Amino acid sequence: MKKLYILLLITLFSITTKGQNIQIKTSIFEVLYSQTLEQPMWLIYKSNNRPTNVNRGSMDFYTETGIKTSDAADYKSNVYDKGHLAPAATFSDNMENLKQTFSYLNCVLQDQYMNRGEWRLLEEQERKWDDIEDLTIKVELIFDSNSKKLPTNATVPSAMIKHIYFKKQKRWRCFDFPNIKPTKNWQEHEVTHKH
Repeated sequence: MKKLYILLLITLFSITTKGQNIQIKTSIFEVLYSQTLEQPMWLIYKSNNRPTNVNRGSMDFYTETGIKTSDAADYKSNVYDKGHLAPAATFSDNMENLKQTFSYLNCVLQDQYMNRGEWRLLEEQERKWDDIEDLTIKVELIFDSNSKKLPTNATVPSAMIKHIYFKKQKRWRCFDFPNIKPTKNWQEHEVTHKH
């Protein structure tokens, strides 16, 4: 039983180290994570009309052994939500997939109004689109001179760009969100794709 568990853990993660950046591939997403910023640089996942079989209940985010990520202290008493990059609702087909979405590797310091508003609405639209065709989504986080470093050492991205590839149509759509309270709807965040 112990050997089987160790083998299962090995197949869940594939890790490549590049200085303070670590590239990790799990069974549901691939991420380039900055241990310096304590935030993802980018994350890729596939959305393909999985059924909803399990509920998130009271799940909360967890840290990964040996990787310096953000943690609960970074989200305390500020305007930032623990924003999923690969959405929990997209991976509610089984408990193993759902739990992986709660890794801090998949978590971003995201303005609460954006996370609960236009970002969430775009995620809901993705799940409608994936009823028709499979999607590949890459979320790119932007760190620049406007990025704020918190007293806890994690850095807040100034923007998030979501690149969505539609498999049947063989085309990309791209949405650029400043990491602030939205002033327009998600459709108005669409920009010309630069991939």
